[in-house]
Amino acid sequence: MKDISSINPKKILVCQLRQIGDVVLATPSVSLLHKKYPDAEIHVLTEDKCTQVFDNNPAVSHVWAIDKKKLRNPIKALAFYWKVGRAGYDLIVDFQQLPRCRWVVLFSDAPVKLAEMPPWYNRWLYTNWPQSIPDGYAAMYKAGVLKPLGIDWNSERPMIFVSDEERAEAKACLDSLGVADDEPLITIDASHRRHTRKWPEEYYGKLIRLIAEKRPNFKFFLLYGPGEKDVALKVREESGVADKCVMVEKPGSLRIMAALIERAILHIGNCSAPRHFAVAVGTQSIVMPGSSGSWVFPSPEHEEVVAGIECEPCGREKCERGDLACLTKVMPEDVLLRVLDRV
Repeated sequence: MKDISSINPKKILVCQLRQIGDVVLATPSVSLLHKKYPDAEIHVLTEDKCTQVFDNNPAVSHVWAIDKKKLRNPIKALAFYWKVGRAGYDLIVDFQQLPRCRWVVLFSDAPVKLAEMPPWYNRWLYTNWPQSIPDGYAAMYKAGVLKPLGIDWNSERPMIFVSDEERAEAKACLDSLGVADDEPLITIDASHRRHTRKWPEEYYGKLIRLIAEKRPNFKFFLLYGPGEKDVALKVREESGVADKCVMVEKPGSLRIMAALIERAILHIGNCSAPRHFAVAVGTQSIVMPGSSGSWVFPSPEHEEVVAGIECEPCGREKCERGDLACLTKVMPEDVLLRVLDRV
């Protein structure tokens, strides 16, 4: 591999297709690239559901959105990947090496194509990769891919740039739900598509009730995504203080979610995208990660509450113990103590 530490690219493509939380975790790397190459155009290739993460981001000049429905036709898909790949990039950074990314890399004549060390059968697609990346916080790990460029991660946090208009829209939402400007707000994210990372709804409900007893002026905003409304409704029911819980009738945009979390004094939730939004907008967080690992930003403002059993974090989608102890042994009373230390 050639030395690329002194290259001076004018046009860079960053490939990070999904999921939303992973895309947020790629924003420090985008910022580091912008800092290293301030005169370069930085473009991002991502799925259309994730594009809002980069709205208002001063480091990003253009976002290529992959609409999987429109690209079901293989000919249309290849034409799109050809268009992206042939857009004149000097440097491509591929954080995922997914098939859609590899098509773009294949079609591109970029002199530098950088990724995490690829499996042997994909190495011919890339020109450079780091020999190793230390384990740790996921955003740090992604930034480790940039090491051959002479770029090091220095605790840069994910960033989402909320606009004044988005803050005003979030305020209007809260006004409509009866939340006054001076009422402290906690955002609650009780949903997760993996049951090994989903703290029980009844635990969230009890935690809300316990906080409300100690902090009677607090309100709780129940976040949820498409198909998750029943989870939020159950949490509200289990809390026994429905008048303290507010939620919207249907999920809003990622941008308004970011503005709502920014408005909050604390975010509590599972290991999913909203926890990374909290870091990205500067709101402190407490998370019950379950089987998940290496996702907490290394700062006292953000912490995980774990059960302390020998098998966590396992990173699996099925509990080998069969009792989900990493979740069920984390009691609401334990989390309450962490909350009261903060608010």
